[in-house]
Amino acid sequence: MSAQRAVRLPLRTCVACRTTRPKGELVRIVRAPDGKVTLDPTGRAAGRGAYLCSDGACWPTAIKKSAIERALSVTLPPDIRSRLEQGQALAGGGSSGS
Repeated sequence: MSAQRAVRLPLRTCVACRTTRPKGELVRIVRAPDGKVTLDPTGRAAGRGAYLCSDGACWPTAIKKSAIERALSVTLPPDIRSRLEQGQALAGGGSSGS
């Protein structure tokens, strides 16, 4: 008799609303070792990451509270900030130097 193992999905917490969700339901923003801040659609880029709910409801809150900046210990670049304000996090790759 073989028992099937439950698939364990990695859980992450949204920095704005503090909701814990499966990693695939969140958008990752990463500060790379070289200091660049980018949106990481794959969730695998090297560097320190911060997660936001992918539905976009938390994005204005995250910007208002500076939650992303606090989590990444860096000032959020204007292009990433504007994309989050406009709800365009998943469209394209977007990057900026510090």
